[in-house]
Amino acid sequence: MHLYVHIPFCKQACHYCDFHFSTSLGQKSALVDALCAELAMQADYLPDKTLETIYLGGGTPSLLTEAELDQLFNTIYRQFTLVAGASGTLPEITLEANPDDLSPDKLHILNRYVNRLSIGIQTFDEPTLRWMNRAHTAVEARACVSQARDAGFENLSVDLIYGIPDRATSGRATSSGRATSAWQTDVETMLALPVTHLSAYALTIEPDTAFGRWTKTGKLPPADEGLAATQFEELTQALTGAGYRHYEISNFARPNDRGQIQYARHNTAYWQRRPYLGIGPSAHSYNGFSRQYNIANNGRYIAAISAGTLPATVEELSVADQVNEYLLTGLRTQWGCSVAELSQLLGADFTQVQARELIGLYASGWLTNESGQLLLTQAGKLFADRVAATLFVE
Repeated sequence: MHLYVHIPFCKQACHYCDFHFSTSLGQKSALVDALCAELAMQADYLPDKTLETIYLGGGTPSLLTEAELDQLFNTIYRQFTLVAGASGTLPEITLEANPDDLSPDKLHILNRYVNRLSIGIQTFDEPTLRWMNRAHTAVEARACVSQARDAGFENLSVDLIYGIPDRATSGRATSSGRATSAWQTDVETMLALPVTHLSAYALTIEPDTAFGRWTKTGKLPPADEGLAATQFEELTQALTGAGYRHYEISNFARPNDRGQIQYARHNTAYWQRRPYLGIGPSAHSYNGFSRQYNIANNGRYIAAISAGTLPATVEELSVADQVNEYLLTGLRTQWGCSVAELSQLLGADFTQVQARELIGLYASGWLTNESGQLLLTQAGKLFADRVAATLFVE
C-alpha cells in the first residue's frame, strides 16, 4: 500500500495555490501530534500494512523540524512495515520541499528520513517568482538541486509552471545571440541540473486565490490556453530529446546512474488505482471501493482527532465512478487503460458499450488501441480530460 501525509503549513501564500494550508505555524506541533494519533487510528484502514511508498506533501513539509520528522516517522514505523517495490527497489520516501528551506544542514537532516525530494521551484525567473509570491529566489532555485545531490539525494524531482502570461516575449539573449523566452530558459536551466524527474503544470487560475481575484477584477487576464499548449509542446520536445520519458501528461522521468527510470512511484500508484491511505487535514484515502477525505480545517481536524474521532467523509464509489476514475487517471499515463480491466469493472464489454465514442476518438487521431490498451496519441495529450469525459459511463 501507499501512505500520504499532508503537512498543511506554508511560510506565505503563493498567488496561484488553492491547496489546503495555513501560514500560521502556531498549531504545527499540535498538528504533528494529531497526525501521529490518526496514523494509529487508521492503521487498519487497509488489510495490507506494508508500505511501498511514503509521500509527505502540503503545504510545505520541509518546514518540519528534526524533532517533528523524528516523531512522525517513528510513528509510521510503529504502525507499518516498509517493503521493497515490485522490482526489488528500495521503498520510495518523498518529501515536498521549497528551495529556501534546503540549506546544507537541513538536507543532512532530511537525508536521514527520505530518499526522494520533490522541489517546488516553479520558475528560475526572479521577476516571475516575485509575481507568484514565492518565498525563494532564483539563486536558491538553481543552487538547491546541486546542493541536494551533493548531500546524497539521487532521486530529485522539480516542479515548473508553464503558460504564465507576459513571458512569451520577455526573453533574453544567450551567449550565442539567440533570443529565448523565459519559459525556454526555465527548461534549459532545469536540463542543466542533476534532475531525474520533472512535474510541469499549466498555470490554472483558481477562483479562491489571489490570481483568481485579480482575474475577476480585470487585473490579470484569464489563462491563455494557446500559450500553454505551445509551451507544453516545447517542453515535450526538449525533454524527450534529452532522454526523459513522458510517462504522464504532467510528468517526465529519466534514468538514474544505474539505468533505472525514476518514475514517481507514489503518484503512479494513484493513476493505476492502487489503494492508499491519506493522513492529515484534507487528505484523501482510497480502498478500491470507496474514497474518504478528511476535513480541510486544521483546528477542527486537531480537535476531532484529540477527541478520538476521525473527521472524514466517506464516498462509496459506484461502478460508473470506478470506471470513470480509471479513465480520467489511466489515460494520462504511458500505460493507458486496459480494455480488459475496464470491462471487468463495468461487467460488460467496454468496447461494445462505448463503440460509437471509441470510433470517433480513433478517427480524431486522439486515441489508439494497442494490444488492448487505450492510449492517448501525442495530439490527444492536449485533450486528455475531454477524451476521458467522452468515454465516461453512466
